[in-house]
Amino acid sequence: MIIILKENPNKSQLASLIAWLRDKGIQVHISEGTSRIILGLVGDTSALDIDLLSALDIVDSVKRVQEPYKNANRKFHPNDTVIPVGNTQIGGGTLTLMAGPCSVENEEQIIAVAKAVKAAGATLLRGGAFKPRTSPYSFQGLGEDGLRLLLLAKKETGLPIVTEIMDVSQLPLFDDVDIIQVGTRNMQNYNLLKVLGEQEKPVMIKRGMSSTYEEWLMSAEYVMAGGNRNVILCERGIRTFETYTRNTLDLSAIPVLRRLTHLPIIVDPSHAAGDASLVAPLASAAVAGGADGLLVEVHNDPEHALSDGKQSLRPEAFGRLAKNLISLHQFMKTLEERT
Repeated sequence: MIIILKENPNKSQLASLIAWLRDKGIQVHISEGTSRIILGLVGDTSALDIDLLSALDIVDSVKRVQEPYKNANRKFHPNDTVIPVGNTQIGGGTLTLMAGPCSVENEEQIIAVAKAVKAAGATLLRGGAFKPRTSPYSFQGLGEDGLRLLLLAKKETGLPIVTEIMDVSQLPLFDDVDIIQVGTRNMQNYNLLKVLGEQEKPVMIKRGMSSTYEEWLMSAEYVMAGGNRNVILCERGIRTFETYTRNTLDLSAIPVLRRLTHLPIIVDPSHAAGDASLVAPLASAAVAGGADGLLVEVHNDPEHALSDGKQSLRPEAFGRLAKNLISLHQFMKTLEERT
């Protein structure tokens, strides 16, 4: 249920209303827009009398929300969420470029790539320390040593880092990580999501291979229900009958999620395509479609990469792409302002 208040509501009446709702065991989330305040009610609201609430002097209207996700729902929070990370932000009209190798392999590699992507315009460094792989015989990442190397690259370049967590037990190792990534295989690992909701670091949730929008948003809801509002959604392609590409990038997710949720939307064209030659057109389409940012794999020696070299751009290719994406993003903003 949401309660939309009239402009400039009486503070004393508002405080009394919130206290009354909380006494009934209802969580009240307050969203202050430019001209209105919205109260988002989470809990068993079936016993609340809409007519009684609507009759209050400070209330403009009351609506029941049918969707099972409440905190992630745009009806609760009409303004887009903006998440500060280091010296940058995700959302709020900014194009965020997260770039780096699929896997951290050694010190020379990660620092070289970090310097290159920063010079090209990336504002966050991505890199896998723990790698979930389909085959138990594939490279599984450097683990804790990989995190150490990521932090070394962060110190060297100043870039905040985003990397994937595999299990609740690894959380103490992520103290200095800036964004914790939940991979597609863990999107519905609810125990992990609950724990991530109890800490404050931003959490980026990749869409499951065959997950619906609602299932994806419910995963975000698990984190937000724990108190962590810093959630980012990442579209990385879904599994379809097509085999030419690694996955099928669902660009319709961008406008649909814009309607359903206030959370920032990142697109991963690398995992969607599985082919470096397709990354640039998919990335451009995502920016034109309104994505808040991109997650791009960049490797200084893709032919000898320990994982996903085929879909990784060389630093010089990423530099050209980043320049084009920044120009495209500015053009789209200008076009939007004119219309």
